[in-house]
Amino acid sequence: MQSRKFFAAAAGALVALTLAACSGGGAGDDDTPSNAPTTSAEAGGLVGVAMPTQTSERWIADGEAVKSGLEDLGYTVDLEYANDDIPTQSQQIDQMITKGAKVLIIAAIDGTALAGQLDNAAAKGIKVVAYDRLIRDSANVDFYVTFDNYKVGVQQATALLVGLGILKADGSAGDAKGPFNIEVFAGSPDDNNAGFFFNGAMDTLKPFLDDGTLVVKSGQVDFDKVAILRWQQDVAQTRMENLITSTYSDGTKVQGVLSPYDGLSRGIITALQNAGYPPTIADGFPIVTGQDAEIASVKLIADDVQFSTIFKDTRKLAAQAITVTQALVSGEEPEANDTKTYDNGVKVVPSYLLESDVVYKDNITSLLVDSGYWTADEVASGVAS
Repeated sequence: MQSRKFFAAAAGALVALTLAACSGGGAGDDDTPSNAPTTSAEAGGLVGVAMPTQTSERWIADGEAVKSGLEDLGYTVDLEYANDDIPTQSQQIDQMITKGAKVLIIAAIDGTALAGQLDNAAAKGIKVVAYDRLIRDSANVDFYVTFDNYKVGVQQATALLVGLGILKADGSAGDAKGPFNIEVFAGSPDDNNAGFFFNGAMDTLKPFLDDGTLVVKSGQVDFDKVAILRWQQDVAQTRMENLITSTYSDGTKVQGVLSPYDGLSRGIITALQNAGYPPTIADGFPIVTGQDAEIASVKLIADDVQFSTIFKDTRKLAAQAITVTQALVSGEEPEANDTKTYDNGVKVVPSYLLESDVVYKDNITSLLVDSGYWTADEVASGVAS
């Protein structure tokens, strides 16, 4: 797949630039000093890369980008996908440890399920990098690379408010006063990020819920009530269908949906379309948010169906993971820009947080096409080439 190869090559290029300019610093950060190696002279050996699933295009891109960038630096890479099955991922990590990996880069399916594997890794001197999902309940997590996940939630909620006209894109007050009927979705309860997304979003929406501008007509606002296990699209579609049947059977309409991920968004949109809602936002289709800039959802945004998504440039995340790996292999301490936020229940894990962007219809080209993340043809077709 051409776009996947591009992601991998781009990540490798980002790594090379990062190591040349500021080796151990943040990916794409040209002026941050660091003490990681400036060449691949010390590279070599096995790195295990454990990704959760191939059902989401972003994890395929992440895995390939990390693998390609590490191989360009001289490492051997064992890249495994676990198909969202916890025992499978545990077994894959056990095998990486047995093979003698120097570093494990892990995007956990369940951040609470790997303490035993991490104990074994620590006993053998293997370093562990949590990749975009914090691994909990273990002292043996050496570093965490991710985005500012609370801010992602703030961005999702802000996009919802902009779509409803309560705020303008610049953050100033809009003309719409409400009340607006909205419903709220959250991610998988076993993914530590889901709570950060949800808290950032709900903290942002709270003043508007308190003053009646926004109304969650179902009354379902607790994380446990609105979370979607494993981020499953079909489960989100079913929940939205049930909400339409149970809560909006009186003829009222839902006008906005807070969705934390594009896959959930597409399930929600399908339920709304099947219920006879207008075809586009201009015609009155509800405002639906998202995350990950998946190509099918980017097309929906271009077609005025989905309102927004959050773009987390995973090429930079992959490059940052590689930079951290280089530092750990050379016995150096990776540079962190957050040492307070991410408490995994045993320790505060030093972290490097990257920035994300809100994608609307009018900035698809500037954020996604001009940066080379997607091509104009892919946006038009909704399919990665």
